[in-house]
Amino acid sequence: MKSAFFQTRYAASALKTLDIEMQALETLKTALQGPDLSREVERAIAALAATRGRVIVTGMGKSGHIARKIAATMRSTGTSALYLHPGEASHGDLGVITKQDVVLAITWSGETAELGDILHYCNHYGVTLIVATSHAESTAARAADIALIMPPVREACPNELAPTSSTTIQLVLGDALAVALIEARGFTSSDFRVFHPGGKLGAQLSTVGEIMGTGDAIPRVGGDASLTSATIEMSRKRYGCTAVVDADDRLIGAFTDGDLRRCITVHDLNDNIGLHMSVNPLTVSADTLASDALRILNENAVSVLFVVDAGKLVGIVHMHDIVRTGVA
Repeated sequence: MKSAFFQTRYAASALKTLDIEMQALETLKTALQGPDLSREVERAIAALAATRGRVIVTGMGKSGHIARKIAATMRSTGTSALYLHPGEASHGDLGVITKQDVVLAITWSGETAELGDILHYCNHYGVTLIVATSHAESTAARAADIALIMPPVREACPNELAPTSSTTIQLVLGDALAVALIEARGFTSSDFRVFHPGGKLGAQLSTVGEIMGTGDAIPRVGGDASLTSATIEMSRKRYGCTAVVDADDRLIGAFTDGDLRRCITVHDLNDNIGLHMSVNPLTVSADTLASDALRILNENAVSVLFVVDAGKLVGIVHMHDIVRTGVA
């Protein structure tokens, strides 16, 4: 009974935290729909997108952890960004900030003493300063070129002291800026893969062109080939099929080991391949994502896709090739 009581009690506390923080997000959404914050967010995104330098994100304490994450998200989505610790900045690291950079300072109170040297440096050297704070009349907000004034929210902590709801909306505001920058810069999934070459995410963003067989690796016969020559070509290669092409190397059909089994006992092996091939085989382009190619294979219950460019055969990809990349 005691165990069940504590389970219920603590689960209720966890749910209460979620309710409070979701309400904080609704409050932020309402503020962003208003004229003041939406205008400043537009200005901030324009400044971040236009910078010829980097985005220097800074903050202290819990806001510093949020600042680190914002910088990491921006870096992974095509915006050159780094985190600058305010304490280290006051002991020589202010030198990393250039006049071409934009500084994004995260401070809930707007009175974080450790940020003072960064604020002064930006004002003195004309570095664009964006401040995200909840206090419009704070030192940091007054020093900013662009002030993102976040609405007051209730902390989820029972004492309403530990940063919880406040850091949640700081983080979400940072994500909103980063995603808006993706759209402003026209950052594509191909660009994203440049920054994420490893792991399953990188595999999902790989293209068929990177893993397909090309040149002599492609099993192919001409449209005038016999069943015998098609079978030999299919046996020499590892795909369990062969493409059938015309004189201009345009794909006109496919012959598989399944087709062979169906006709070997009842047809003359000197028959023309055109009598037994499958027309309109499944094709993809070289820039098709490997994850999309795998979906096409599964949906059509086949193991091979031919890769064409303007109708001409340029490659072949087997399900095993895709699986080896780590997509599945």
